[in-house]
Amino acid sequence: MTVYFIGAGPGAADLITVRGARTLAACRVCLYAGSLVPRELLAECPPDARLVDTAQLDLDQITAELLRAHEEGHDVARLHSGDPAVFSAVAEQMRRLDAAEVPYEVVPGVPAFAAAAASLKRELTVPTVGQTVILTRVANRATAMPEGEDLATLGRSGALIVLHLAAKYVDRVVGELLPHYGADCPAAVVAYASRPDELIIRGTLDEIAGKTKEAGVLRTAVIMVGRTLGAEQFRDSHLYSPERERHVC
Repeated sequence: MTVYFIGAGPGAADLITVRGARTLAACRVCLYAGSLVPRELLAECPPDARLVDTAQLDLDQITAELLRAHEEGHDVARLHSGDPAVFSAVAEQMRRLDAAEVPYEVVPGVPAFAAAAASLKRELTVPTVGQTVILTRVANRATAMPEGEDLATLGRSGALIVLHLAAKYVDRVVGELLPHYGADCPAAVVAYASRPDELIIRGTLDEIAGKTKEAGVLRTAVIMVGRTLGAEQFRDSHLYSPERERHVC
């Protein structure tokens, strides 16, 4: 028996990986976050699979479901939105499984920021403009940010910054980033990336908060701020340069 932490992708049911879909189809138990994971994905589960919506369950209850499946000898698909590597809360689940000596594997998925970049039709790293992407969030009622990871500190780099779980606090985001990025810095908010109800908001840093609130976006969105979002005049990458030496093996 194995627990598979599967990245379900950003929202569109067909953005799960082939490996993720195959794994899902082979598991007799599926735990999924009903508020975030598209229900169409559940059609990939075996007809007799036990489906458990974890939206209203706490960590102890989720762990109990995983251990129950282990005792019954069933593989488990633990579906998480986006990619398990970031903001997925899988670390504490894996820690519980380690303590119980339950085997698990991780199947990566398409993260929300990648889907948002695709919707914006933008490469987030552009030669001579920006080569660094910071993925972060803001402190709120949930877990506090570690020392040195506040926006005022991260913003000093000037790198493209991507904020998850922050649309409700867009005023605070703008206020902390303005001194470092400037009022004219390109910014965007992508809500429900890849879904039929996807919403894209573009603007400069000094106007993105007003546009976001006017659109009523409060959750399930990423905020992006950085010069690469508006880069037009930049040097071609060395990767495909005719000046690059290419050796035939």
